[in-house]
Amino acid sequence: MTTFVEKAPAKINLTLEVLGQRTDGYHELQSLVAFADVGDVLTLDISMPLGVTTSGPFGASIAGANLVETALRMLADANSRLRLGVVHLEKNLPIAAGIGGGSADAAAVLKLVRRANPELASDFDWHGIAKRLGADVPVCMESRLSWMTGLGEKVAPLKLPQKTSLYAVIANPLQSVPPGKTAQVFRALRAAHLPMGGGALPPNVRSDRELAQIMASGRNALQRAAAEVMPAISTMLNDLGSLPGARFARMSGSGPTCFAIFETANAAETARAKLAAARPGWWVVKAKLG
Repeated sequence: MTTFVEKAPAKINLTLEVLGQRTDGYHELQSLVAFADVGDVLTLDISMPLGVTTSGPFGASIAGANLVETALRMLADANSRLRLGVVHLEKNLPIAAGIGGGSADAAAVLKLVRRANPELASDFDWHGIAKRLGADVPVCMESRLSWMTGLGEKVAPLKLPQKTSLYAVIANPLQSVPPGKTAQVFRALRAAHLPMGGGALPPNVRSDRELAQIMASGRNALQRAAAEVMPAISTMLNDLGSLPGARFARMSGSGPTCFAIFETANAAETARAKLAAARPGWWVVKAKLG
């Protein structure tokens, strides 16, 4: 077998707290993270020379070096015996959208190479490589409901209560993202200083009601600051929150992608169709989260 395929699902921050700015300049985070059943698709062909190709609705938007290339180079440097090859990225998620697209792609590369080299897999600190690639890559390696703390590198997977299903409508305005968007958002936040370390213990999610309470009582601490940098976020939150059946609307990551949560798949699909008709220039999808 020379070809391997891996999905790179969109990461959704159901809640996101910024506990403060650490003495090293980074920000301490605390987030309940879920993953959608929509995302990019990556294919590794180890019979081909090392490289990256792209396709998909947002493939042409990728400019310059990306995390897929970085991950391949890092793996090649780590062990010359690894069977690598060409990675094809089908880019279905908007770029710089706050849903971890690049991080999910990098995590998918690690998973692909691990599958293609089972006899060498134990020689690698995959989590360590993921941390070096970016703060969101470790949680994207899990690709499941998780409690994320630290810079994002501390990940505690959570088990959804039995028969629990989360449905969302996810939207992005497809407007140009300012250069250094995430840095601009954190500067606008002006977080208080914090000693190194922190973050609460993972919540114990034992029922649908507890999960709903955790989500509804939470927030995205970057939302106000991000709306200053990208005013379209306020419009999206208003439109999503006004959809029939929406339990709440919130921004993911540092934006601009926002989402609303619904109780059923039918309610989410009805809301998606309504929003897509009202905002034809937006990227609007229905997704199941987990």
